[in-house]
Formats: sequence, C-alpha cells, structure tokens
Amino acid sequence: MAPPLEISIPSTILSNDSKPFTLYNITLRLPLRTFVVQKRYSEFVTLHSSLISLVSSPPPATLPSKYWFKSTASSPELTESRRAGLETYLRAIAENPDRRWRETSIWRSFLNLPSSSGSGSSARNELIAANQRGLGSQAGQMASDPGVWLDIHREMKGQLHDARLFLGRRDGATTAQVQYEAGANAKRCLVKAGALIGNLEEGLKIMMEGEKRGAEGKVGAGELRRRRDLLGSAKVEREGLEKLAVSLAVKKQGENSANNGGAVATQQDKNALFGPGVSRPGGRVLGAPVPETDKTRELDNDGVVQLQKQMMQDQDLDVEELAKIVRRQKEMGLAIHGELELQNEMLKRVDEDVDRVGRKINVAKKRVGKIS
Repeated sequence: MAPPLEISIPSTILSNDSKPFTLYNITLRLPLRTFVVQKRYSEFVTLHSSLISLVSSPPPATLPSKYWFKSTASSPELTESRRAGLETYLRAIAENPDRRWRETSIWRSFLNLPSSSGSGSSARNELIAANQRGLGSQAGQMASDPGVWLDIHREMKGQLHDARLFLGRRDGATTAQVQYEAGANAKRCLVKAGALIGNLEEGLKIMMEGEKRGAEGKVGAGELRRRRDLLGSAKVEREGLEKLAVSLAVKKQGENSANNGGAVATQQDKNALFGPGVSRPGGRVLGAPVPETDKTRELDNDGVVQLQKQMMQDQDLDVEELAKIVRRQKEMGLAIHGELELQNEMLKRVDEDVDRVGRKINVAKKRVGKIS
C-alpha cells in the first residue's frame, strides 16, 4: 500500500539573522496539492520529545544527534548529514504501519497538515492522557493548534449539553437512585467541561502570544476575538449549570425533609442508632474522612481527582496573578524611592543655593554699611 503522505527534505537554507541558523525545507506531497514547510532543528527536538510524552514510546527512527562543538551554519557536510537524517526520521513516522505518532495533533501541527476526520477524538484522547499525567502545559500546547482548538471547543459544548440534559433528568426523577445517577453524571460532565475550558484558555493564550509576535500560519486578530467571546460565553454557561446543580440539590434535600415530616434526627435517635456516648468530637480528627461538599457529593473517584486538578490549576493561576500584582507593587515602590531620592537631591541643592545667596546678601550688607 502506498504511503498516505510523501515527505522529503530536498534542500536547506541559511538564515540571515545576527546568529545564523539552518532551515530545512520539508516538501509534502498530498493527493491534491504540494507545499513546503520550513523548520529548524530545535523544532524537530520539540516534536520528538512531544511524541514520546504523548505516545509513551519513541518513534521508529532516531533523531539525528546535536553537535555541541560544531555548527551546521558553517559546515556544509554537517548540514547534509543532518538533512538526510531528518528526512529518514520523518519518513519512518509517515510510512510506519503503526499510526500512533502521525495521528497526534503535534505531528499535524508540525507539518501544517489539515485536520483529519478523526482529529476531534484524537485531540480529546491526547488531552485526557495529558491531564491524567498532570501535563497541564502540554495540554495547553496541544490546544494552541487552531483546528484542535475548535475540536476541543465542540467537545466542551457537548459536555455542557449533556450536563444540562442530566440536570433535567435529575429534576424530573421519581426515585432516589435515578436522581443520584443523573446528578453524578451531570457533575462529571461539568468537571470535564471545566478541564477543557482551562485547556482552551491556555491554547488561546499561546495563539494570542504568537499573533503578537507576528507568527505565520496562525489565526487573525478578528478570529481570536471571536474565540475569546466563545470561551467567555462557555464559562458563563458552565457557571450557570453549576449554580443550577447546587440549587437542585438543595431543593431535593428540602423536599425529602418535607416528605419525612420535617423531622430532624435528635440525639436520642443517634444514640439508638450508633449506641450511647458515640459522637464525633469537635475539631479536626487525624485520619477522619474529609466532609463532603456540594461539588464532591455526587462525584465518583475519577470525578473528584479531575475536580482536584482543576482546583489546583485555578490556584496556580491565582498565585501567578498575585505574583504579577506583587511585582507591579515592587516596581512602583522602586520608582517612588527613586523619585524621592531625586527630590531630596534637588532640595539639598536648593538649601545650598539658599545658604550661598544668604552669604552673598550678608557680604553686600556689610559693604553697604561701610559705604554709608
């Protein structure tokens, strides 16, 4: 079977920057068109490490090693050797029967390939794997691809839609079992949607930074504003569903209390159930289970872990914002300190000028007295 993609690196060029480097012209032949992508060796290194972290297995070919004491910018022999090695590396991934490496969004983004029909599920699977391993920055890097960003946004909207359906099913449930299952499913969907929103925010931030640097192949400023608005509306929708879930839980608890005659368990009831003298001591008990909250009451173990990771990411963002505020306060303090030192120096000079003028006035008075 013919390979789905023909890749070759027929030539290289040398940049004209202050620190010259080599660019490799990657020629890609698709069924309907042929185009060229230029990449540096450092971008190949980033691709290699990303593929290993996502697939948990190295690609079928090894990446040419880095030259520590020589530069390809001044050696045509080294440039040709590395060009051949990089071409072999890309062809091994493109023509290997194992499709794991070339089905990742990192591979498509590296070669500027169009999204395939299964790109949405592939991107979602990569993000789930990255989140489970705690690679928040890696998940944000994957979401910085414009096509993958849209796939993740569709998945996030689907999770919010499912959460709304589960909440409606929970509101109309007639049994406690159905109510609990619907509520747990709604919470699970909201937690997943929150994690996807965090990835979308990180990816959009990377795309906006690339647009400020004038990077090619990225979306324009108008599209970035549209995606920012989409993300803002999604966050508002998720917060509304969170409040709806909490209000439904409180409502159901009140209905259950009313159905039970509004009775509250007394101390005698507790003694009859657990035995006399058995009560939970006040304060924190070492090893005691953490009390449930409205957010965790209906989540399973996976949902609690995802919620915890999301809360940690939110706390990290809050710490970063606080650090920025502290840095700005420090800069303002240093600026004020410098201004005060300048003002003190100017006042010191004014005092010296006043003393000098006073001495001249005294001398002038003495001369006037002698003349008179």
